[in-house]
Amino acid sequence: MLENGELLEWANVYGNWYGVPKEAVKQALDRGEDTIVKIDVQGATTIKKIVPEAVFIFLMPPSMEELAMRLRQRYTESPSDITLRLKKAEEEKRQLTIFDYVVVNKWGRIGRAVSEIEAIITAEKCRVTPREIGLA
Repeated sequence: MLENGELLEWANVYGNWYGVPKEAVKQALDRGEDTIVKIDVQGATTIKKIVPEAVFIFLMPPSMEELAMRLRQRYTESPSDITLRLKKAEEEKRQLTIFDYVVVNKWGRIGRAVSEIEAIITAEKCRVTPREIGLA
């Protein structure tokens, strides 16, 4: 897909390749569907250049301490990997200004974060001058 130009954005994150298929996003937007793409700050920066009218929401933990606890409780990363992820999270947090909204995802309160994201989507649909979001 990368070689054929079929990805909206892509990155190697912690040794794994991730990408967003361009055609799937284009088809959903063409149908007028709300489309949510889970990406990191690097991906958001890339997509913002391609689709600047898109709505960007930064999802973050209430604190770096809680993020560290969550990462440790997953038992999927080594201590050095956790340190690397926390450092990256601090760097990403400093780039909040490229986003339109921030939602804090508190432990045990995922429903609240979802409600806030739904409220953002609703508010965007109620804009006097709607964003015209499309993908060529």
